[in-house]
Amino acid sequence: MSLKVEDVMVEDVISVSEKATVKEAAELMEEHEIGCLVVVKNGKPVGIVTETDMVKRVILGPVDPEKTKVRKIMSRPIVVGNPQMDVDEASKIMRKRKIKKLPVLEKGRLVGLVTTTDIVRSPEVMKMMIKAIKRNVIKEIITSIQQRLELEK
Repeated sequence: MSLKVEDVMVEDVISVSEKATVKEAAELMEEHEIGCLVVVKNGKPVGIVTETDMVKRVILGPVDPEKTKVRKIMSRPIVVGNPQMDVDEASKIMRKRKIKKLPVLEKGRLVGLVTTTDIVRSPEVMKMMIKAIKRNVIKEIITSIQQRLELEK
């Protein structure tokens, strides 16, 4: 059985209106101690605003956070996944698109968010990584023993 996005995603996703100011978005991120907000228009996800967006487009740019709307600095088009997709597939999408956060939609409705950190920290992924490490260690031991036996001949 493969690991699904729904197994590792966060379901309590904080969103912000595209009409909110950048300052309001930053305050919301600070309040919830999160690194991104899904941006919505009429209840539908249209983009994402991340800490990186804030740094690149606000701090390093001539943007007034109290006047600029989130829609001006958000990343778009929004790249999304679905709850039933394999975590491996979601990871590939994230690597290919060079993103670290993937909103999860089901029937057009925001149902979660998965991040690279969520994937790496999930107990299931940790177990798989430990198994892979053990396999490699065992292979190295076997190879080493075989080499020593060959030298003794």
